[in-house]
Amino acid sequence: MPVTLPETRYAKSGEVRIAYQVVGQGPLDLVFVPGCISNLEVHWEEAGFNHLLRRLAAFTRLILLDKRGTGLSDRVDGRDPASLQTHVDDVRSVMDAAGSGRAALLGVSEGASISILFAATYPQRVRALVLYGGYAHFHSWVMGPEALATFTRQIESSWGSGATLRHYAPGRCENARFKAWWSRFERLSVSPTAAIALARMYARIDVRHVLSDIDVPTLVLHRTEDARVAIAGGRYLAQEIRGARLVELPGHDHPIWTGDVDRVADEIEEFLTGERAAVSHERVLATLLVARLVAPERGAARLGDRLWNERIDRLREAAADAVARHAGCLIRVGDDEIRAHFDGTSRAVRCALALQDAARKLELALAAGVHAGEVDIRDGSVAGLALHVTERVAARADGGEVLVSGVVIDLIAGSGLHFVERGTEAIEGMDSPLRLLAVMVEQHLEPQTRAARAPNLEALTAREREVLALVAEGRSNASIAQRLQLSEHTAKRHVANILLKLDLPTRAAAAALVGRQQDT
Repeated sequence: MPVTLPETRYAKSGEVRIAYQVVGQGPLDLVFVPGCISNLEVHWEEAGFNHLLRRLAAFTRLILLDKRGTGLSDRVDGRDPASLQTHVDDVRSVMDAAGSGRAALLGVSEGASISILFAATYPQRVRALVLYGGYAHFHSWVMGPEALATFTRQIESSWGSGATLRHYAPGRCENARFKAWWSRFERLSVSPTAAIALARMYARIDVRHVLSDIDVPTLVLHRTEDARVAIAGGRYLAQEIRGARLVELPGHDHPIWTGDVDRVADEIEEFLTGERAAVSHERVLATLLVARLVAPERGAARLGDRLWNERIDRLREAAADAVARHAGCLIRVGDDEIRAHFDGTSRAVRCALALQDAARKLELALAAGVHAGEVDIRDGSVAGLALHVTERVAARADGGEVLVSGVVIDLIAGSGLHFVERGTEAIEGMDSPLRLLAVMVEQHLEPQTRAARAPNLEALTAREREVLALVAEGRSNASIAQRLQLSEHTAKRHVANILLKLDLPTRAAAAALVGRQQDT
């Protein structure tokens, strides 16, 4: 779906124009200093990036910029990129143009080094520093000379193809949608020549000598298994900057907009404002469906633009109808992907099968993945590790196939659906490989047409039966928590688990089920 972009403006730094955007109306200014490459418009197209920027803009006046030579800013001599100090001056020029006298700086990766140097050069203009995935010396914590030479050769031969993704976000390499976005992000950020020059310039980064001069509140955020910058780089910053606080985050992927984006935003918000925002979203256990078109470019070439667009429109209509019939909520319907979430696990799988039927009638190849887990639902949008896992499951599915995770199998017993093993998938953030199973399509028509099986209370744990009895009494989550001496969040999770296991749409349906059981 289209993304509404903020206005892009230009600040003059010497003879060069620096592109910047201002988002939000919070009480303090936050300047986002990006890493090696950036593009102000392409950023907003990626769901994780979009979500992070909107979270930050909710409590700050967020100032975004493309460094000179990158993104929407003026191109410079690609073989002779600007020095780190020149980038510092560009940040100052953007702050001046945006009317920001004093701001917090969020420096990401190489942007952390620029932010450190800025704070040492212009201490009166820095309210606080947030350093994510940063380092003070390139060769110590990013890569040595031999690895850099290999990396630059790869840029020379394959820039714009997404080949560099494994150096930054290896957990996303199998995600075709993300890799396609990353490839476009590379191409629209810098040329191959400029990318090589930037890599060599950043390899000269060494700001260790100024760390003792930093005298502003500093938060260091770093993923413990960061694929790009070793955790030792973040620990060194926290050790050498006076009073700095280090928060180590789980994860392997380097970009700030991957992984648990809300955790990153929460840490930054608490650091800058003294408190985390009141929860404006609902964290629930849901079943997620992601369906993607397989090789849409080949289908478009085979059918021609007019017929292809007609069939895509018809598939969108069929998707909206199928999700509604199965009591789900659409998250996104794009040109090549459909996402939805459901309260009931079997309904999600049956909806996926209905989508496959619709796609086959339109002669379109659709691959679908279904997974269940906790997600944050906020203003109709869904975020969380479970959604990324579902994307990975869908990426493993073949055309015409519905692939589900082992979590789904555990929740769908007695549904009448049949499955066949499809191996496992190792996913970052999960303790063990995820079991994958394909729905046996030839088995699904009979269960769809016969009456649904009665919910099986034996699927519930003893604690869940206790919670169900209190739900039947009409008690709220808070009342249940108090009665059973649980946290309200735990009580809420038990209720969500009960609804999923019994494939019931609401608490009222659960209460009615208990009433029927007592009457028999």
